[in-house]
Amino acid sequence: MTATTAAVTDPSPPLHRDRRFRTFWAAETVSQFGDRVSELALPLIAVSLLTATPVQVSVLTALIWLPNLLGLFLGAWVDQRTHKRRLLIIADLVRAAVLLSLPVAYLFDAITLAQLYLVALLTGFGAVLFAMARQAFFVALVPRSAYVDANSKLSMSRSLSFIAGPAVGGGLVQALSAPVAIFVDAVSFLGSALLLRRIPVTEPPPPPRQASTLGLVREGLVMVLRHPVLRAALGCTSTVNFFTFIAGALLVLYASRDLDLSAGAIGVALGFGALGGLAGAGLAPRISRSIGLGRTAMIGAVLFPAPLALTALVTGPTWTKVAMLAAIELVSSIGVMLMDVNLNALLTAVTPDEARGRRAGAYSAVNYGIRPIGALVGGALGTTIGLRPTLAIAGLGGMLAVLWLVASPVRHIRTLDDQTA
Repeated sequence: MTATTAAVTDPSPPLHRDRRFRTFWAAETVSQFGDRVSELALPLIAVSLLTATPVQVSVLTALIWLPNLLGLFLGAWVDQRTHKRRLLIIADLVRAAVLLSLPVAYLFDAITLAQLYLVALLTGFGAVLFAMARQAFFVALVPRSAYVDANSKLSMSRSLSFIAGPAVGGGLVQALSAPVAIFVDAVSFLGSALLLRRIPVTEPPPPPRQASTLGLVREGLVMVLRHPVLRAALGCTSTVNFFTFIAGALLVLYASRDLDLSAGAIGVALGFGALGGLAGAGLAPRISRSIGLGRTAMIGAVLFPAPLALTALVTGPTWTKVAMLAAIELVSSIGVMLMDVNLNALLTAVTPDEARGRRAGAYSAVNYGIRPIGALVGGALGTTIGLRPTLAIAGLGGMLAVLWLVASPVRHIRTLDDQTA
């Protein structure tokens, strides 16, 4: 971007006064809170009701993320659709219907591991469809100058959900059982769909198709792998996702069996620790303005995985274990927000409007597609060498992610305008 262009760029509008963005923000917030309940309840169903092994729990986590491999094709397909909002609503309704099957099966004492796997797979598919359409819908609502601010606000909601969601989820699981708690997440998706339906937005038709679907898929892959900023961000987030999902697939199992914590105690630890995410989301724009977008993302890429290695050292009476887990989650949550808020804004800024779906599809296929691999590796390592050594490996290995940013132009980027220059 030239100095002249930058000078005439419109200032960021007050997003908190933008009714359309507020409604979108509310939809995301409602859905995020429901997700936190399911993220605790699904593995607890496997562990407590179905006595799942570490490998079976890791397979459950892997199936949630496996549909991201379809992002390559879904992204290209979404780019050719005009009505992105309609796709968002469909994705919400599909996930609501699938999740409702669990409390219904529970009432008839008919829950099986196979059903749990199918629910994980189908909700994962809905999440991928939502993510592909969300990219284009986001830029229809938010001006470029407000990308970091908007991402910060959305991330703050996500962080708030991590604070209250696990605590509420743990309480619901203890009071009503895990399958009934899943009902809350299903209702949250219905609420999100209703809110999205109320957002008036003009969605421009896609440009005339210049290539086949496979051609568009190839374009998305080439864009992500050749663009220096996209390539570095993908390498960083994929590496950190691989290692953190080694830990993530086993954390509830580890806390429940090795640490002997109740569902409520686990929820309290994760919820309190998520206060760091709220702080990180609020601090990310300020730190970015102070030391630069790239450096802030680099700090986050280290601060996110490093504390997970300390999970292996948790011991002592119940209150000590809860406090240690909460402290680890607190620091890690700050790190993930410093990384995500800034990298997400950068990814949005460098992607052409006509290619947002296929860029998101290619990026997600690798970035999220590696998560089930990490989860499966975590299950295998947890079975062979034990849960504590596996958690230590996950935290230390995740720190390697920052090397992608260090060796790229990202470390020199201070603002979104710098990436264009």
